[in-house]
Amino acid sequence: MTQPYYTDGNQTIINADCLEYMKTLPDKSFDLVLTDPPYGIGKMVSGTMSKKRLHKTNYDTFEDSPEYIKNVCVPAILECIRVAHRVILTPGSRNMHLYPPPDSFGCFFSNSAHGMQMWGSMDSQPIFYYGKPFDIGKRIHRCSYEMNEQPSCKEHPCSKPIKVWSKILDVRSKLGDTILDPFMGSGTTLVAAKMLGRKATGIEISQRYCEIARQRLRQEILF
Repeated sequence: MTQPYYTDGNQTIINADCLEYMKTLPDKSFDLVLTDPPYGIGKMVSGTMSKKRLHKTNYDTFEDSPEYIKNVCVPAILECIRVAHRVILTPGSRNMHLYPPPDSFGCFFSNSAHGMQMWGSMDSQPIFYYGKPFDIGKRIHRCSYEMNEQPSCKEHPCSKPIKVWSKILDVRSKLGDTILDPFMGSGTTLVAAKMLGRKATGIEISQRYCEIARQRLRQEILF
């Protein structure tokens, strides 16, 4: 088993290939996966935002192509569905049809678009839900969220905003739940989990981003 890159007893960072690492995990060993697989930062995409992301990325082997999504991201998400009771992911719009059909779906909607696509402004991103919510039959939640804040980490090409990411984690998990993010990036899921008192494990193939996440988790004031 790979030794943690960092752990404080509640938040753990694993520097490894997520697919290979998850193959070592037992079935349903986590309550929730909350993750943002890489998309929109490869040479296959176009537009100002995509070019900025490509310039900043530290993923040398990543290519936002159907082949990469089918061969790398989709197998990892299938492992997520095996190792967790519930899975929430943001697949990006370009190749979302390649992922397993979700049990529910929603979107992030932004009044201030973060880029352009062929037919107009890029003002929404899909959210896929797998499994049953822990409070099914007790409460009804929205599946979509408004997102107008800036990314939470400038050193990563597609870091999710901490406010909306924390809201999803707060609504879709409870105290005592264990969280997994196999595409950890700069560690926003782990930061949100620490703020909310959840235990979380993040897996990240880039040592540079593992170090960024470690520094974020060590900060006294989280953001």
